[in-house]
Amino acid sequence: MFTIGEFARHGRVSVRMLRHYDALGLLRPARVDAHSGYRSYEAAQLSRLNRIVALRDLGFSLGQIGSILDEKLTAEELRGMLRLRRAELETAAAAAVRRLAGVEARLRTIESEGRMSATDVVLKSVPAVRVAELSGSAASFEPADIGPVIQPLYEELCRRLDAAGVVPTGPGIAWYEDAPDGTITVHAGLQAGIEPSPAYDFTVTDLPPLDTAATVVHRGDMDAVLPTVQALAAWIDENGYRSTGYARELYLEVHESHADWVTELQEPVTPA
Repeated sequence: MFTIGEFARHGRVSVRMLRHYDALGLLRPARVDAHSGYRSYEAAQLSRLNRIVALRDLGFSLGQIGSILDEKLTAEELRGMLRLRRAELETAAAAAVRRLAGVEARLRTIESEGRMSATDVVLKSVPAVRVAELSGSAASFEPADIGPVIQPLYEELCRRLDAAGVVPTGPGIAWYEDAPDGTITVHAGLQAGIEPSPAYDFTVTDLPPLDTAATVVHRGDMDAVLPTVQALAAWIDENGYRSTGYARELYLEVHESHADWVTELQEPVTPA
């Protein structure tokens, strides 16, 4: 038997927490001295304590934990619940990270307002290009929605091209379209000098030329592209043009570190 202090040390919890669990009926002492009121615990009770702490750390309320433990789940059933809850928390954490990245991008945009020189924007024509592509759907054009769609598309496209023995002939190009249901169709393409074939499990597309495009080079992670995008918008507005569609993204340099990426934005424009 262990005193409450000794049991707390072995379970890596506080004595206060053990008293709280006792009061809630989650973890009763094995014995309570009738005269002194001292609580004593058995080593076998560490198993229940481990379950309580794991469930609490995964976000379950103490009331929920009591219900779960009262169902006397097997270790495998409990592991399954924990894996599911862990996956939910990982998804929520990833979403929080993306939201923070969006906040930082907005802050950088505010801080960089007016700093981009007009000479950074080049007006030019963009030739037609043939690409192998895969498409997906994003809920909106926000980076938090685009990133989780386009990255897996490129990973899968590279895998399929490799399986088909197709070697890209130029940089990747991403482009976007409004879908009828209000979502965004995301196209992930890699330049490839091949003919369409039903044998391919990807699409071969001829991207049309852009007669006039306002272009600018963005250096760094595409999650931080907002200041560049808005500087380009300011140039278009100030120089008597209007946008006629989403900007294409030409990935000039792709590195393991996204901070080293070099991407040209190519926004189709026409005189206002």
